[in-house]
Amino acid sequence: MKSSLLKSTGLIGAILLATTACAQPIDTTANNQKASQSTQNVKVIGTVSKSVDSRLRQLLTQAGIKTQISSIVPSNLPNMYQVNLAGQLPLHITEDGKYVIQGELQKNPSKRVVTKTPARSTSVQAGKPVSASVKSDILANMDALKNMSTKTPFFYTAVPGVIWGATLEGVPFLLSDDAQYITDGEISVIENGQFIGLDEQFEKRKNQSVFATLDESQLINYPATGPERAVIYVANDVNCPYCRRLHQQLPMLNAKGVTVKTIGYPIYEQSPEQMRGIWCQGDEGSRRKAFDKAMLQGEMTPAPASCKADHVTPNREKAAGLAVMATPAIYREDGVLFQASFESPEFLEFLGVQ
Repeated sequence: MKSSLLKSTGLIGAILLATTACAQPIDTTANNQKASQSTQNVKVIGTVSKSVDSRLRQLLTQAGIKTQISSIVPSNLPNMYQVNLAGQLPLHITEDGKYVIQGELQKNPSKRVVTKTPARSTSVQAGKPVSASVKSDILANMDALKNMSTKTPFFYTAVPGVIWGATLEGVPFLLSDDAQYITDGEISVIENGQFIGLDEQFEKRKNQSVFATLDESQLINYPATGPERAVIYVANDVNCPYCRRLHQQLPMLNAKGVTVKTIGYPIYEQSPEQMRGIWCQGDEGSRRKAFDKAMLQGEMTPAPASCKADHVTPNREKAAGLAVMATPAIYREDGVLFQASFESPEFLEFLGVQ
């Protein structure tokens, strides 16, 4: 029997997604344990010098951590220390105090086949897909975990030895590069003594890497009708009402110089076959016309009997690295995700147009 990979989602985040966009179905059987509940602790071996202990305590306190720090020990994530907090999930922090992950580590139950220590990544590689050999070694050590395959995206992070991954459903996770420890935490950044949020540089580079892998011929494009001032990628589902509302704004966006590149990203049960029918149309113009009919009139164009191909799934799988939790997911060409309502004035400011 395969073990279930971490799929927990914060309650606040889930509520926001459900009220502002078309969210992917959430697995209600996922491991979403509270810190106060009993969890299987992973044994950490080693000690931390008094100077490192003192410096990290001081840094975290200045950054706003008010919870009692019970201990600091070496983390099972490479190049990190584990900060145990009273009544909360532990933190994992780099020695320089810049990168922080909050989350309980789970021991991978898979038999470890590859035992060599991988060559650790550099800052230049952050946001880039892992090498083919590293990916092969990771997957060889994850046999007991479901949802893992050669199509699973893995990227180097800014922390050498910590890898970012996502299921093909877009659920992100972090793991040690030997695949022995996994967490659903995310990497945050401390800068000038303060938490400034997630590692945006990593997210931008990762998303740009994903865009570079997409088959451009299978994107449905809406070019700017004037001088191009911005390019956005949109992960879309034909049955998502918010996607349809965004689609109504495309003529306005095109007139303002925004080129829109649509990624077929079905999340509703009926959408894969309906979207396959649209993408089966003979040329880009026919696909765009069929997509318009679906988005503006709710009328689906079936696939011709002669078309047995699926032109949607390959880009949908490549886009798993975007970790789309709801549609429409809107990204600038530089990889930045727009995280507010596209019907707000901030949207045009985000695009740099008026």
